[in-house]
Amino acid sequence: MTRTLIAAALLVAAAGRSQAQEKPQVVFETSAGNFTIELEPAKAPKTVESFLKFVDDGFYADTIFHRVIGPSPSKPKGFMIQGGGVTKDGKPKEGGRTTKNESGNGLSNQRGTLAMARTNDPDSASAQFFVNLTDNSFLDDAGGGYTTFGKVVEGMDTVDKISKMPIKPDRRGEASQPLEPVVVKSAKRKKA
Repeated sequence: MTRTLIAAALLVAAAGRSQAQEKPQVVFETSAGNFTIELEPAKAPKTVESFLKFVDDGFYADTIFHRVIGPSPSKPKGFMIQGGGVTKDGKPKEGGRTTKNESGNGLSNQRGTLAMARTNDPDSASAQFFVNLTDNSFLDDAGGGYTTFGKVVEGMDTVDKISKMPIKPDRRGEASQPLEPVVVKSAKRKKA
């Protein structure tokens, strides 16, 4: 009987570790506070693999949230915050590789979810990502769709804080660049 209980306990522990590995978490430490995301490799395997490579390589350190479309009269709940493509010095930072679009995977661009930013080419996503501030399900199919691959599980208050920072026009004239840069100090996998 004791061996059976020990074996059962070991199976439960192994299942817990397996589940933690199946849905890795990444902690973003920013100048505005921290937030943690949980990734969905079963739904977006190529996207998660690429994103975690950027994380493990330290790519996101010293980048900023360069595009913030927060609450406004036309969008009371806001739209999204975007990062991963501009250094704290305001210079573009390219990821150097692209990932095939994995939208249509059963995940939707809902409040708190993480999705890949891209150009008009659905397969052009690289390092840039965004966090949805509200339900943006229209992005699931827009122009080929935007791949949703994770969600904020801790620190949505930090994301909301970033979304409400004063903004100015960016180089394209869109009023979406925070007056005071929100710097990513680090993005690291959360230890189990």
